[in-house]
Amino acid sequence: MTIRFLPIPTETANTYWSGGPDAYGMTPERRVSNGDGVPCRHCLRLVGAGEPYLTLAHRPFPALQPYAETGPVFIHAESCKAHEPSEAMPPMLTSRDYIVRGYSAENRILYGTGAVVPNADIPAYAETLLAREDVAYLHIRSARNNCYQCRVERA
Repeated sequence: MTIRFLPIPTETANTYWSGGPDAYGMTPERRVSNGDGVPCRHCLRLVGAGEPYLTLAHRPFPALQPYAETGPVFIHAESCKAHEPSEAMPPMLTSRDYIVRGYSAENRILYGTGAVVPNADIPAYAETLLAREDVAYLHIRSARNNCYQCRVERA
C-alpha cells in the first residue's frame, strides 16, 4: 500500500493569511521565528529564522463533534506553496517520535490505533493502520503536546 502525507488545505491557509478567524473565531497571531521548531502545516517545512509566521487555533475536522480536537498550529505568515501530497516524510517532522492515530469515516478516534511511534517507523505504522477497513485516515500529532502536524491517507 502507498500512503500520502497531506498539509492543511490551501483554502484554509488562505483564510488565515487574509486575516480570517481561526477555529476559535480569533485573528491569528503574527510572530517571527527564531528558527527553532516552528513547523508550517501548509508547506510541511520548518519556518526559517527571521521569517514571520502565524500562530492559530486549528480544528482539522469538518464539523464540531466530541472528537474534533482543536489546538495550536503554525503556518508561514506569507503565502507558501502547499506540500505536494506524497509518501515521503514531510521535512518538518524532526522530533524523535510522534503520535499516530486512526480516525473513522465519521471522524471519530478509533481506539487502539493511537501510538507514540519513532519517526523512522511512521510510514510502516501508517501503512499497517490504513490497511484496516475501519480506518479512513490518520493524524500525526506531537508526542509531547498533542499538536496536529499533518494528515495521512491512502494514496
